[in-house]
Amino acid sequence: MNTKHTIPSDEDLTAFIDGELTAEEAARIQTMVEEDESTAERLEFLARASLPFKQAFAPLLSEAPREKLETMLAAIPAQPSARPASTPAFASRRRFLGALAASLVVGIAIDRAVIGIGKGFSAKDENSEWRAVVADYISLYTAETLAGPVPGREDQAAQLASLDEKLGLSLSPEAVSLPGIDFKRALLLQYDGKALAQVAYLDPETGPMALCIVRSDAGPKAPDLESRKGMNVVYWSNATHAFMLIGRIPVDRMRELGEDVRRRLSA
Repeated sequence: MNTKHTIPSDEDLTAFIDGELTAEEAARIQTMVEEDESTAERLEFLARASLPFKQAFAPLLSEAPREKLETMLAAIPAQPSARPASTPAFASRRRFLGALAASLVVGIAIDRAVIGIGKGFSAKDENSEWRAVVADYISLYTAETLAGPVPGREDQAAQLASLDEKLGLSLSPEAVSLPGIDFKRALLLQYDGKALAQVAYLDPETGPMALCIVRSDAGPKAPDLESRKGMNVVYWSNATHAFMLIGRIPVDRMRELGEDVRRRLSA
């Protein structure tokens, strides 16, 4: 089969970015990047999406049922690679993504997935781009991902305080609370070299939700609504930050929750 003009997958593009392809594979993708605008844009997108998923989820993987995980990984056919045979397990991004994909089956949470994003999102629209990345990984959450007791107020405050210095905000449990929806955790991630805060919630009826915040100099924008990955998103920005609230709650209720939390964050 002639693969010269086959559109490369995200896995192939990620391996190209990481220098893991053979010379022949790399040359084929380089040609596609030079000749096909959509491939070039996708490569740029993946190169910029730099959430530190490997470091963030090392503790989760260490707690995974390793025997089952390793059995599942062993069943994945090996692919030709320019990397030496001595490369340790999980040393490459592709192998780590394989581990994360398998971990979903055994209930391990992940916070980043390199999967397809609609071509309608322009790489030049930064605010649209970060929302697309967030929607990709939130779409993988299940109720089991956020299982466990609700942290007490002191624990919530401590988690939120860890975000303040990087974001230049002062977040409190009261400011980010959602009526009738459980606060589950607050994490500091990274997108395109910028700190990205995620406050995760679990709605008893519709499942996982998240409030995400990133620094932005795009300027103030009134709340707006969009749909991504089967979820509703309310997003807005002020002079220094961009915000988004995402979940499967119906549109009208999502709009109310977004306006409520925006008002409290602005107080």
